[in-house]
Amino acid sequence: MLDKFEAIEKRYEELNGLMTQPEVYNDFQRLQSLAQEKAGLEDAVSKYRQYISVTNSIKDTETMIEQGLDAEMLSLAKDELNGLKESEQKLLQDLKLSLLPKDNNEIKDAIVEIRAGTGGDEAALFAADLYRMYFRYAQSKGWHVEIIDSNQNEVGGFKEIIFEVKGKGAFGHLKYERGVHRVQRVPVTEASGRIHTSTATVAVLPEAEDIDIQVNPEDLRIDIFRSGGAGGQNVNKLSTAVRITHIPTGIVAICQDERSQLRNKTKAMAVLRARLYDIEQRKQQQEVGDERRSQIGSAERSEKIRTYNFPQDRLTDHRINLSMHGLPKILAGDLDKLIDALATGEQAKQLEESML
Repeated sequence: MLDKFEAIEKRYEELNGLMTQPEVYNDFQRLQSLAQEKAGLEDAVSKYRQYISVTNSIKDTETMIEQGLDAEMLSLAKDELNGLKESEQKLLQDLKLSLLPKDNNEIKDAIVEIRAGTGGDEAALFAADLYRMYFRYAQSKGWHVEIIDSNQNEVGGFKEIIFEVKGKGAFGHLKYERGVHRVQRVPVTEASGRIHTSTATVAVLPEAEDIDIQVNPEDLRIDIFRSGGAGGQNVNKLSTAVRITHIPTGIVAICQDERSQLRNKTKAMAVLRARLYDIEQRKQQQEVGDERRSQIGSAERSEKIRTYNFPQDRLTDHRINLSMHGLPKILAGDLDKLIDALATGEQAKQLEESML
């Protein structure tokens, strides 16, 4: 295993050298590609160097003990040796984890799509709750959120909302949210106090750059129309909304949230690239089935990944059988504990599969 890390460290140093060469430095796309590769190796190289440092310290301490020490120094040396060996085992486990297949998209920005599922107005209100939860979580991380498109209903919920989250590692954190979310609570419109069950679906896509996927302009049909959403009279009077259709796949991306036609076009293209990139990624992984249905399903209650039970103030994530209390705090964006647990569960599963 250590031979693999020697090769990784060698490649890391090679990338450092390549990125300083003028022909690379002046080629933005190649420089960006190399920088992404280097960023993906940094954690493994750092842990490998820590491991080598600790193993060297263990050897030095063992040599000191063998050479003979007085009673007080011997006790201190043995305590230090025990601590070093604990660190060695932890670093060894970290090294094993770092060898697991990497998702190169983890450091990217994310595009999130939330849609109301079963449950009518209550499902739309739940979709709005999920949006606010992710918005506040993004704020706590120092990330920036921009709405790309939204469709509100009469009660203030969202039939659909699409937004981008900009910040290093946004996709890596939010990817665990994709799937069907179920809520059990008494709707504000329910006079009898009966508990309703509703769903909303969440899709999370890595934002794709030009270097990730090439889109032929001839494959696009671009339509300009007047926005029908919020934004004041200016938005409604001017034709600034943009609809982009990718003719070969039929994928449609719409943005009407901005007053500027150019910004709407830029955002719609970001969504289109992300969806096309998602398709390409899933083809490469040889996954079967509709590329987006695997994330959002058909919004049936039985396809849930998580349940928000308000009467019992309990969240249950069904993928890792984790239950947590304190729904108000969670819906206010306190997701770190949950996402960390999901990441740990995924790593454990990958380690188990790698040993088969």
